[in-house]
Amino acid sequence: MATHTHDGIDWADRLAALRMADALHAEALTAAARRLADLLPESPTVVDIGCGAGGMSVLFARELAGRSGGTLVLTDLTPELLSEAERAVAAEGVECQAVLSDLADPALPDLLPAADLVWASGVVHHVADQQAALRTLATLTRQGGWLAISEGGIAPHSLPWDLGVGRPGLEQRLLAAREEWFVGMRAGIPGVVPMPYGWPVALQRAGLSDVTSFSVLLDHPAPGTPQLRDYVVHGMRRLADWAGEHLATDDRAALGVLLDPKSPEYLGAREDLYLLGTKTIHCGRRA
Repeated sequence: MATHTHDGIDWADRLAALRMADALHAEALTAAARRLADLLPESPTVVDIGCGAGGMSVLFARELAGRSGGTLVLTDLTPELLSEAERAVAAEGVECQAVLSDLADPALPDLLPAADLVWASGVVHHVADQQAALRTLATLTRQGGWLAISEGGIAPHSLPWDLGVGRPGLEQRLLAAREEWFVGMRAGIPGVVPMPYGWPVALQRAGLSDVTSFSVLLDHPAPGTPQLRDYVVHGMRRLADWAGEHLATDDRAALGVLLDPKSPEYLGAREDLYLLGTKTIHCGRRA
């Protein structure tokens, strides 16, 4: 099996955060799962590449169970995540298979059945050659089948502009720092291959037709639930860890105060946290 492509990120350690994200985004992503399921024949096979904690897998399973049934194939390289996804899907009443695998593994097409829909969310950008990865995913679809990926979109915003700590506009600078981190992450992948064009063009170059894109809105207004506040705080901690070196000293100091549960300025105690962003989905059909 190929080397893990997730760039040193401990995805098993992120299980709790993935569960929170799945719960928060379930309503919005149900519409995406339904839209994709509408493209499929009766009793289809759906393959979820890099299924994580199984949030989208469950939504696909519910769509299949409410129609003519079908088979759901879960794949991930992190055993803890694959096990969690399999557990989550088991209660939905559809046939389910779990396959420990990596998108970067050349043998991947031999491990999986031909699919009517291949889904990959936030996975392709971890692979050195993204265009080659899309060609591999395209080969997993049977003739007339669909490949759908979730990449890009508008990064969620969660914080007021002025937090009363440090300079206003901290979140905007954090998101800019994350972009710098992402550039470094991609550059640090061994054998990285540039892809200087957008995802729809990449799907076309992978041999797919009828390529289109759509977005779903992630909208959780203030005052947020305790679950939303926990999710925002966790996300800010992750941003601080990943992108902190790209921030000015005063911004790092402000984050230290805002993320300290003992501080009177602790983010988790605020009533004005929210979440607003989009997930963009690009899909194409194998002719």
